[in-house]
Amino acid sequence: MSTREDTGTEGDQLGTSLKPRHITMISIAGVIGAGLFVGSANAIKLAGPAVLISYSLAGLLVILVMRMLGEMATAHPDTGSFSTYAERALGRWAGCSIGWLYWLFWVLVIPVEATAAAVILSKTVGGPQWSWALLVVVLLTVTNLFSVGNYGEFEFWFALIKVLAIAAFLVLGALAIFGLLPGSGVSGVSHLWDTGGFMPNGAGAVIAAMLTTMFTFMGSEIVTIAAAESPEPAKGITKAVNSVVWRICLFYIGSIFVVVALVPWNTLDSATGSYQAVLQAMNIPAAAGIMDVVVLVAVASCLNSALYTASRMLYSLASRGDAPRAAGRTTKRGVPAVAVLASMILGFLAVIGNYVLPEKLFGYLLATTGAVALFVYLVIAISQIALRRRESTPSPLRMWFFPWATYAVIAFIVFVIVAMIVDPDQRSAVGLSTALAVIVVAASVAHQKRMERRSAVTSR
Repeated sequence: MSTREDTGTEGDQLGTSLKPRHITMISIAGVIGAGLFVGSANAIKLAGPAVLISYSLAGLLVILVMRMLGEMATAHPDTGSFSTYAERALGRWAGCSIGWLYWLFWVLVIPVEATAAAVILSKTVGGPQWSWALLVVVLLTVTNLFSVGNYGEFEFWFALIKVLAIAAFLVLGALAIFGLLPGSGVSGVSHLWDTGGFMPNGAGAVIAAMLTTMFTFMGSEIVTIAAAESPEPAKGITKAVNSVVWRICLFYIGSIFVVVALVPWNTLDSATGSYQAVLQAMNIPAAAGIMDVVVLVAVASCLNSALYTASRMLYSLASRGDAPRAAGRTTKRGVPAVAVLASMILGFLAVIGNYVLPEKLFGYLLATTGAVALFVYLVIAISQIALRRRESTPSPLRMWFFPWATYAVIAFIVFVIVAMIVDPDQRSAVGLSTALAVIVVAASVAHQKRMERRSAVTSR
């Protein structure tokens, strides 16, 4: 594990200044993004109240994947996380490939979240969107450059606000459902079945909604990356993995239940967002303004994590000789400054591209990472099988029902990929993602062979 205490001496190791409360809140924040507050409306429009099944299936997949990742991460905490484990299990080409794909995914998250934040700030405060996007990206870059503790502190407060917002929404929702919320225009749970039934668009729509919801869970794995920069990584990872079940059940399934119970599913739209629609139906004053603040915090949190995660993966790749050596250097505070700046610059170039490039072209660029989450999950599952069979000392955290649960996860991921290929709305995303993956794997295999040849020449 490439970490060190913040002693003030320059080296190529990361700091360890993330505190237990930072790790706890980072693990919680990982599953609460703007996609939950706004994007969930799209999934609900597809499947109706049966979207609860969609979220449950996607959530179960994430829970099992996190269990597998937790098993490997508690045994060998590393900032490269699943990329490092893939290298140990399958070879250098695998770790290099999945690391670069993951880095690219988070670099392309930066323009999406920066633009979303700029839209809200421009609407609320005024001014051109590009200036707000620049300001947000620069501010979070500066905080990431000082120390990992700064990232942890920002993420702690972002996460706390998101958790309090969800908790308040659940309390208000429960009061409204039981008819105990004064002035509420809605109550009961009749909307679960009174608008075309519980599954109005059939089982196919449930699968389609699951494909939409699955990618909102991306970020759960960040805690295994961040924990490597804390004094007790194994303890933090164990706590985070053990709590992922209740986090998904409460934050996602619980809050989505409130939405589909209180408002007709076919009245929602992504412009308003599902949560705002429910708050307005409850007659909560300034519902739109409240949700703007919550979504802005969620977006800032995601952007903060995107920059942090991309920089740490780039640092890990550089440390293993799979990225430019400069990205593996750290400051006196243990910050990989070159990796942070490189990720920020490329991310902000993508922000500019979001405004300059034709909408379709930028959409295709984003679509190239549309299935990266599934590729990551697949690599985690395969790596876990390989490493479990080689282990000499059992990990303190074990995958349930090994190996059958792991095989079931692999089969389910393959099923989801096939379902994406069949779905016209998802086909281009999986096609472009696969094409990108083939290019990256080919480059990684060529890189591995080049390193092997160089090593052979050196050893003569």
